[in-house]
Amino acid sequence: METQGKVITCRGEALVMEDVKVDPPQRLEVRLRILFTSICHTDLSAWKGENEAQQAYPRILGHEAAGIVESVGEGVEDMKPGDHVLPIFTGECGDCRVCKRDGANLCERFRVDPMKKVMVGDGKTRFFTSKDNKPIYHFLNTSTFSEYTVIDSACVVKVDPQFPLEKMSLLSCGVSTGVGAAWNVADIQPGSTVAIFGLGAVGLAVAEGARARGASKIIGIDVNPDKFPLGREAGISEFINPKECDKTVHERVMEITEGGGVEYSFECAGRIEALREAFLSTNSGVGMTVLLGVHASPQLLPIHPMELFQGRSITASVFGGFKPKTQLPLLFTQCLQGQLNLDLFISHQLPFSDINKAMQLLHQGKALRCLLRL
Repeated sequence: METQGKVITCRGEALVMEDVKVDPPQRLEVRLRILFTSICHTDLSAWKGENEAQQAYPRILGHEAAGIVESVGEGVEDMKPGDHVLPIFTGECGDCRVCKRDGANLCERFRVDPMKKVMVGDGKTRFFTSKDNKPIYHFLNTSTFSEYTVIDSACVVKVDPQFPLEKMSLLSCGVSTGVGAAWNVADIQPGSTVAIFGLGAVGLAVAEGARARGASKIIGIDVNPDKFPLGREAGISEFINPKECDKTVHERVMEITEGGGVEYSFECAGRIEALREAFLSTNSGVGMTVLLGVHASPQLLPIHPMELFQGRSITASVFGGFKPKTQLPLLFTQCLQGQLNLDLFISHQLPFSDINKAMQLLHQGKALRCLLRL
C-alpha cells in the first residue's frame, strides 16, 4: 500500500476535529484504518475527566471499533495489510504468567491501563499535531476516534472477512464485556436468577448472555423506563425503576424472588448506591455480585467485611474475562450462528463528523450504541 512507512495526516481528537499526523508502526505494532467506531461510557467518563489521575490532554479517545490493517511493524507475523480486525483495549501477549493461566485475562504487559498514554515499545506517542508537531496522547491502548491509529499487535484481533465489521465492532468492548461477565465470570447456570443494575449496552449484553445460558428469571433495574422495551428483547422479564419504587431495590428483588434473592447480580451503572443494592439483592448463601460499572474516584466498596461471611461474594470483570486473541474468535462464530443478537445494540448510525451529536445522545441516555462510520 502506498501509505506504508509514511506519516499519515488524518482526523482525530474527540469533539474537536483536527488534522493529526500518525506515525508508521514500530516493532510489534500495527497501524489500522478505522472504519467503524462507537462511544462507550468509558469515553464519556474520560471526556468529562471524572477520574482526575487519569487525565491527559490532548488525547484521542475511543476504544470500541473495527477496521482494516494498513501496515504492520517489524516482527508482526499474525496479521498483514488488508486484514479485517478489532482493536481491543486490553491485550494478550500469550507469554506472561497471566496469559498462560486459565481464567485470567489481564496480560502483564498489555493489560488495560487508563493511566497509560504512550506506546509500550518506546514510551512515545504515534500521534502529533500537524501544525507544530506536538505529541497527542493515546487512550486505552487503542484511540479509535481517528481515521488511522497505531496499536500494539497484542491488542489487535483478526476477524473473518465474512463477518460484518459494523456489527463485530460491538464485540471490541461493550457486548463482550457483558456477555463474558455472564458466561466466564459468573458462569450463570440454567434455571438461575439474575438481577442487572443499569440497562445500557453492557447491562443488556449481560441479559443476552444470561438468556443464552437459560436463566429462569432476569430482573432489570434502571431509572430510565425507555430502556425497558429493549430489555424485554434481551430476555429481561421483570423491571424495577428505583424512582417509582416505595421500597429499596433489594427489598423489591427479594419480593420478586419470593425472599430468596438472586444467585447473580451485575452492577453496570457505575454508582456506589447501585453496587450496594446489587450486593444485597443476592442470595445469602450462594449470591455473587459482578462489578462492571466505571466509578468516579475516589470511591470505596460500600460493604462491611463481615457481610462477606453471609455467603455472598463480590468480584469485578474486565472485558468479560475474555482473553482477546485466543477466545474472541469463538465468540465471533457464536454471534454469526445467532446465539447473540448484535442488532439489538445499534440504536443509531451517524457519520464520524457527527461525533458531538453521538456523544450527547449517549450522555442524555437516548442512545445504546451509536455506530459512527468513518
